[in-house]
Amino acid sequence: MDDYNTFIGHRAPTARRPLLGMTVLAVEDSRFACEAFRLLCLRSGARIRRADSLRSAQKHLKVYRPTVAIIDIGLPDGSGIELIRELSNSRPRIQVILGTSGDVDGKPRALAAGANDFLHKPIANISTFQALVLKHLPPEHHPVGPRPVSDERIEPDAIALQDDLSHVQEILCRDMKTADVAYVTQFARGLAKSASDRALENAVELLARHNAERRDLRADITLLRNMIADRLSVNVAI
Repeated sequence: MDDYNTFIGHRAPTARRPLLGMTVLAVEDSRFACEAFRLLCLRSGARIRRADSLRSAQKHLKVYRPTVAIIDIGLPDGSGIELIRELSNSRPRIQVILGTSGDVDGKPRALAAGANDFLHKPIANISTFQALVLKHLPPEHHPVGPRPVSDERIEPDAIALQDDLSHVQEILCRDMKTADVAYVTQFARGLAKSASDRALENAVELLARHNAERRDLRADITLLRNMIADRLSVNVAI
């Protein structure tokens, strides 16, 4: 699915819009995380397109080559690691490939697959995002002159958070298979970190630990389902 499209003409980057003229493909199934990417790119001057699955990403890549690809490690139809490896080995190579995840082991896995760097969730600081992308671009893609460093942070829309919570709740309410538990754990972990929701993050970690220990997960799933229901009952960001 596509999108967030903010068209910027092919102009040279500036100090305040250092990614002007570039296209970013965000391969990310979380609407909340994608809203964060949209705001980061908008403030930086880049055009952004979204793919919410590996299949959708492949459709995008048949049509155009982005300057930057940001790829979530866990996607609904497979691992983003495989896409990182594929893009890293393709020629011509996308200039900057970044992995992203809320998992602690995400960075070494992404780098081993060929990513240039890694974005830990939550992703909120504009200057940090810009510096990470520019770090891996050749000098001709950098703005001329000094670039102001700002502590400005972005705040994704609460509606996107509600959509993601509803997505997790839908999975938790069905007869979950092993793959469902793995997917919902990584998705909910990234969401909890992005929303700075420590209680939800702790509940997700408990589910992940008990799943690794092959314990009965019914109590953990019920706890997580109830916590998400409480958050969905309030139409504001956590």
